[in-house]
Amino acid sequence: MLSNIRIILAETTHPGNIGAVARAMKNMGLHDLRLVSPKIFPSADATSRASGADGILSNAVVCDTLDEALIDCDLVMGASARRRTISWPELSSHDGAKLAAKESQEAKVAILFGRENSGLTNEELDRCHYLLHIPCNPDFSSLNLGAAVQVIAYELRMAVMGSDEVVKTAKRSEDRLSTANEIEAFYGHLEQTLYDIGFTQPERSRSLMRRMKRLYNRVRLEKKEVDILRGIFSMMKEKKDISRSDR
Repeated sequence: MLSNIRIILAETTHPGNIGAVARAMKNMGLHDLRLVSPKIFPSADATSRASGADGILSNAVVCDTLDEALIDCDLVMGASARRRTISWPELSSHDGAKLAAKESQEAKVAILFGRENSGLTNEELDRCHYLLHIPCNPDFSSLNLGAAVQVIAYELRMAVMGSDEVVKTAKRSEDRLSTANEIEAFYGHLEQTLYDIGFTQPERSRSLMRRMKRLYNRVRLEKKEVDILRGIFSMMKEKKDISRSDR
């Protein structure tokens, strides 16, 4: 369902690009737009470039942090043309849209786009279950923001329109998946636990935590599973504290 798909723009510099994104979204039937710390918004340039998609701009939610933008989202995909030192699970825009169409029948899906000049940071990609890649000319692969959203939005619309058979066969466990923010809290608890038991040190944990996040993002933890794991972490800390007090 397109109504369950959210487009998120991180730290957009040029307001005209926000307007172009709004136009692309309205063309394809998307409505949920969130802006994380845009440099300029609202703006006459954004309204002009929206070319009639004013309603999407007026309903856009401006957020101070990515956490706010991702609240209640279950599946997060990040659009990025750049290859990374540590690879993320990657889908083409076509395959990613098919997965989003399937998931959006029962859950909220977020598609995250980064800055015009540098895209998404590694920390933002840490929040993503998949990286979306538009198969462009490898010698000239950089799309402007409005064009990138237009391609993804088109793929989403086509996937949703053709998803009737997918919906018939897609049965999910009664236990809901954890939201993005529940998973982020879990990662904080995991990192603290690894430090408490002496497995790692804070200044050395960044690479390890990036790999741990990739592992758990692939698994797609349910809420009850997160609760069980966090209960284990709490018990480990309790046992560790008791052991120290007995010395």
